[in-house]
Amino acid sequence: MARHADRLRPRRRRTPLAARRRRGTRPAARRRCRLGRWRWFARRLRPAWRVRSARCVRAAGSAGGPGADCRCTRRGWPAGPSSTPRSVFWRARLRDGAWRRLEPGLWDYERVAGPVVDDLRPDLIHAHDFRMLGVAARAVDRARAAGRDVKLVWDAHEWLPGARPRRDNARWLPAHLGYVREYVGHADAVVTVSDTLADLLVRDHALPERPTVILNAPIAATTETSAPDLRKRCGLPPDTPLLVYSGAMAVQRGVDTVVEALPLLPGAHLALVVADPAAAYVRQVVARAARHGVGDRVHVLPYVPHRQLVAFLATADIGLIPLHHWPNHEIALITKFFEYAHARLPIVVSDVRTMAETVRATGQGEVFRARDAADLARAVRAVLADPARYRAAYEGEDSPLPGWTWEAQAERLDVLYRRLLTPIR
Repeated sequence: MARHADRLRPRRRRTPLAARRRRGTRPAARRRCRLGRWRWFARRLRPAWRVRSARCVRAAGSAGGPGADCRCTRRGWPAGPSSTPRSVFWRARLRDGAWRRLEPGLWDYERVAGPVVDDLRPDLIHAHDFRMLGVAARAVDRARAAGRDVKLVWDAHEWLPGARPRRDNARWLPAHLGYVREYVGHADAVVTVSDTLADLLVRDHALPERPTVILNAPIAATTETSAPDLRKRCGLPPDTPLLVYSGAMAVQRGVDTVVEALPLLPGAHLALVVADPAAAYVRQVVARAARHGVGDRVHVLPYVPHRQLVAFLATADIGLIPLHHWPNHEIALITKFFEYAHARLPIVVSDVRTMAETVRATGQGEVFRARDAADLARAVRAVLADPARYRAAYEGEDSPLPGWTWEAQAERLDVLYRRLLTPIR
């Protein structure tokens, strides 16, 4: 009877106006409620996060260098003020999948490249750097679901926690860190560009085996019969000291320090070999040189074809690498390092960890304190006083040059590919 009595109770009739009000107000109320919870979370989190960020900034700049042992680094948080309460909220809720909310533009790579990779039906996918890792991992999953065994090699170009976003976006770093952590386990093997970075990758991702190191070395064999002469393009005689910087220019690459050192190096000229001589920052550097009274000793030249580059650089006296201290600068052996070496140029490099250690070990150049123009001038004078001593590091049985070629690196890569593609019996 009780069950039937419920049916007999009069129900309140909802008028059309009441129904419209209910439909219009309840979702808004829900939104206000969710927004209120979010504001409460942000207010509670912001003071503590500011303190954590400040501590991590100090840790990242301490003597520990890249990957310094602070709580945030150990937990996988980005070391520095690049995270916000919003990014922390989504990480707490979605963990490594938070990139879907914080950096949804990563899906654009999937939309563009994913179908192309599927159409190629590869046996092995070599994914370059962090953005392509997820694209490759999902392609491997689709191929294996279709019954094809596809291998994945991840090529880590840099240490992502130390990367510098190209735009002011506080969500960029935590999003990409989570993106890599989500997909790094899909890789059958990892390759990278230096031993220091290999050690960091093992530590950060608990890799089952150490990454294979593939150096950014130039091709030794060339079909070019002639190349332009850097010194002639600058209009300089053979006895004029010529310093060269080749590659991309940005504040953190330290070319300003070289310009400030030129007044301390009477008679020395600087050649800047850049992609776009008319670029805004290049013009700023040239203007700075003019203000220092050395504008007539700075020469800006465009790139040459890569097969001509080593011969093009060879008529200089010194190759410059004046990088500022930045996490990825500390662990890199950059392309121009090997290009200078094959041009038999003594190298003057700032005291960024890996390259400074290499130069000291081989005796191929001098090291100076980053952002210290006077110390850079001291290093340049030392090399110019006895250039043969530094060039000798490239000669003889102990020369590092045979191993610093792309041909030597390709052999390592070929061994790795063959191991992955050989069926296990």
